[in-house]
Amino acid sequence: MLNRREFSSSIATGAASLAGMLTMPGLFAAEPAPKRATKYIDVHTHIGSYTDPTKKLTVDGLLTWMDEHDIEKAVVLPLTSPESTTFLQLTDTALAAGKAHPDRLIPFCSIDPRQMVGGGVKGLVKIIQAWVDQGAKGFGEHKVGLNFDDPLMMRVYEACQEVGIPLLFHIDNIRGKDVPGLTRLEHAVSTFPELNFIGHGPGWWASISGGLDQKQLGGYPKDKVQPGGAIDRLMENYPNIYGDLSAGSGNNSIARDLEFGREFLIRRQDRIMFGTDYLAPGQAVPQFDLFTELKLPADVEQKIFKGNATRVLKLS
Repeated sequence: MLNRREFSSSIATGAASLAGMLTMPGLFAAEPAPKRATKYIDVHTHIGSYTDPTKKLTVDGLLTWMDEHDIEKAVVLPLTSPESTTFLQLTDTALAAGKAHPDRLIPFCSIDPRQMVGGGVKGLVKIIQAWVDQGAKGFGEHKVGLNFDDPLMMRVYEACQEVGIPLLFHIDNIRGKDVPGLTRLEHAVSTFPELNFIGHGPGWWASISGGLDQKQLGGYPKDKVQPGGAIDRLMENYPNIYGDLSAGSGNNSIARDLEFGREFLIRRQDRIMFGTDYLAPGQAVPQFDLFTELKLPADVEQKIFKGNATRVLKLS
């Protein structure tokens, strides 16, 4: 029990503390809420191991990296074809990550076209629809050691069109194989006009330039962009083709010729999506510095950084 003197003293001490809080609020303010990442939607990340078993990217590791780089949401892409990676990354893993963090991670689904599936296209539709019902927002990364318009590949495109989800693909001289001018890709894009194709990889991004030979299609050309690039032609003629500006190939396509690259991004502002291909702890990602250097108009940045992905993936 407090005596009268102790009680009066405690009241005075409390009043003094309250007065201090009112006159010096900075000293007593609660910790500010953590800043919420809002700048980007990244349409290309992976979790798990890629080629190095000692560099495994966990879900927590991906989320921490996203917070550090102001990435609001990220697409998690499976890799299910033997040519796509050393360590396969399954759809179930991407779905589980999306279910655990629905406000941050966007799962895609994938199945190798050569995998045994009963019922042809209808069988594929049944499988893909089941994944969509569990939260998948797209198909990919479609990175398969076949010609881009091989009949088995075309079955996948038909199924994705029927289900109504976009497909993110990889092109080079080993996976999703094509020729200079991307005529195999054009065959698929024109055959399935209601399917949104999202392009990625050396073969896709090298095709920002004309004048390519087959070797250059699978590489990272460093010379100035030449007229007649297949990407501009395809985007001009087909409303269902988009670009994922991730990885070294995406960065190189713009950085190799910054003047052309900046004009291209402004010209195709409704077709380009921000991506990184972040897949291992500590990985360097050049896209952040690239966009700082480009100084694009704010409305163009908004579309590339978030708006186009929000629309194509039906996130709102």
